[in-house]
Amino acid sequence: MAKTAKKVTQRARIRRRIRAKVSGTPVRPRLSVFRSNKHIYAQLIDDAAGVTLAAASTREGDAGIGVDASKAVGQRIAERAKEAGVSVAVFDRGGYRYHGNVKAVAEGARDGGLTL
Repeated sequence: MAKTAKKVTQRARIRRRIRAKVSGTPVRPRLSVFRSNKHIYAQLIDDAAGVTLAAASTREGDAGIGVDASKAVGQRIAERAKEAGVSVAVFDRGGYRYHGNVKAVAEGARDGGLTL
């Protein structure tokens, strides 16, 4: 198995394990993070209804890339959560290590007033 395929398979297994334990409700939606090679995306998801309540990414405006941009995404998702009437969420790291950009999104959301 190629190194990249192994990483993808391993992340999928970790993600399934996390999703078995973490679920979003209308009162406490799931803050899901996806990290691509260029950008980072965050969504607030109500799993009971199957809807996305708010979303933010580094693709919006002049967000840039890196940890600072990821922190800005976290703050932006916190603002949009307040507009949607959400103050508490459960964090879903999406199978990624809680490190670097993923950690910056969580910290930005906390700085923006969202309780994780």
